[in-house]
Amino acid sequence: RGEPSRFPLSAGVWLLLLLEPVGSQGAVPIAITCSTRGLDIRKEKVDVLCPGGCPLEEFSVFGNIVYASVSSICGAAVHRGVISNSGGPVRVYSLPGRENYSSVDANGIQSQTLSRWSASFTVTKGKSGTQEATGLAVSTARPPTGKRLKKTPEKKTGNKDCKADIAFLIDGSFNIGQRRFNLQKNFVGKVALMLGIGTEGPHVGLVQASEHPKIEFYLKNFTSAKDVLFAIKEVGFRGGNSNTGKALKHTAQKFFTSDAGVRKGIPKVVVVFIDGWPSDDIEEAGIVAREFGVNVFIVSVAKPIPEELGMVQDVAFVDKAVCRNNGFFSYHMPNWFGTTKYVKPLVQKLCSHEQMMCSKTCYNSVNIAFLIDGSSSVGDSNFRLMLEFVSNIAQTFEISDIGAKIAAVQFTYDQRIEFGFTDYNTKENVLAVIRNIRYMSGGTATGEAISLTVRNVFGPMRDSPNKNFLVIVTDGQSYDDVRGPAAAAHDAGITIFSVGVAWAPLDDLKDMASKPKESHAFFTREFTGLEPIVSDVIRGICRDFLESQQW
Repeated sequence: RGEPSRFPLSAGVWLLLLLEPVGSQGAVPIAITCSTRGLDIRKEKVDVLCPGGCPLEEFSVFGNIVYASVSSICGAAVHRGVISNSGGPVRVYSLPGRENYSSVDANGIQSQTLSRWSASFTVTKGKSGTQEATGLAVSTARPPTGKRLKKTPEKKTGNKDCKADIAFLIDGSFNIGQRRFNLQKNFVGKVALMLGIGTEGPHVGLVQASEHPKIEFYLKNFTSAKDVLFAIKEVGFRGGNSNTGKALKHTAQKFFTSDAGVRKGIPKVVVVFIDGWPSDDIEEAGIVAREFGVNVFIVSVAKPIPEELGMVQDVAFVDKAVCRNNGFFSYHMPNWFGTTKYVKPLVQKLCSHEQMMCSKTCYNSVNIAFLIDGSSSVGDSNFRLMLEFVSNIAQTFEISDIGAKIAAVQFTYDQRIEFGFTDYNTKENVLAVIRNIRYMSGGTATGEAISLTVRNVFGPMRDSPNKNFLVIVTDGQSYDDVRGPAAAAHDAGITIFSVGVAWAPLDDLKDMASKPKESHAFFTREFTGLEPIVSDVIRGICRDFLESQQW
């Protein structure tokens, strides 16, 4: 071996590497995949061959120059500038773990921060070899003659039926102690594993409550259960008072941000683990969490015994902190031993997105159908203004498979369902379909159109947790009765906003609109006057939604 060589890694940090003399013969580089991580290579020094064409956005990299071993080796090499995205040889050196891996944007890759990890690595230019790099890892085992090795597809999407962004707020105080802290981590790991973490499933992060809260990792850091389990294992016990209220408030305000990986339209959840009781006031933190649209679950372990109640600031701390004091958001375990049987019931709660009352807003928990007049008196150019009015309302809402839903029906004497609530689950698709609605032309039978919409559009959604709204846009008098069909819609729990233009009779508008009539019926002489009514309808929908959620 050659002489030791030293080179700077970062300010004040030096690495001692033993480099092989020039011209020495080493092993052929090992071909690895785009996602092979440092922790997958259990050697102090190894030459690897990275494949070309790896998608930069799929690289998971933590740190700069010194990388956490959970990082992609090839991603770190591109980030460091050792290779380009066309691949090539890389030499990997294992290093001890450290704290505070930094985030740096370099060579098209934004590395992420990580508070602590047990092992690290760095990379330099490797030696060229004869082995060709591919997207597949090379096995040292000899495959049976005549048989091809098949790549096993990795499940990355996760449990699509469990949509939630979850923060586990674990107890790291002296109340719990080191031993029970480790048992707590084991339980959280089991819950994380059963959730089905993935890109299209639940995402999780972790915060530790002690004297001062510490965000251990964010939602965006890991999208596979395997990596989350590694990260949980690496979390160290902090000690101090159990300032759970302070940690919950910090989590609601700092953890759930778009920069940290929060997804739009997905319920935000905090699972708070309390061993004993909190040292501070948790009620105010619960209020803050609700204001931020966060669903707070409390998992209490080892409730205070009667002799200890004098030390508890508020014995009803669980009821005052949870999202709703209805029993759904509180969970109790007698101790940290034999907790496996509690995993599945907790996971079922966390995956019940329709129960997440504190995430529900007028923007993500409504079904809005538009009933659009396509009669001859409207005309093609004015019909386009009506569609623009519909689009401007629809684009305000968070449309998704578990969020707001939009439907549209055009009517003359006949009715045409342009699309139903379950036909399109993205805002982009909904707006595109609205723009492409073809003008029918004909008479005006508004009453029959209301009946069809209630029966065929809202009917299939009778089990939906969302609140139902119908927005009717018409420019003339209906040839049939509107009062009876509108009353049936009201009885079915559908709130109606009626918007009249030009020759639409005010009596018809009031007969169709929900009560109070003056805040649900609108009129404008010109089609260009529809634009100012957009904000009135949106405010009305949000007002009615909030009134329906009072508890």
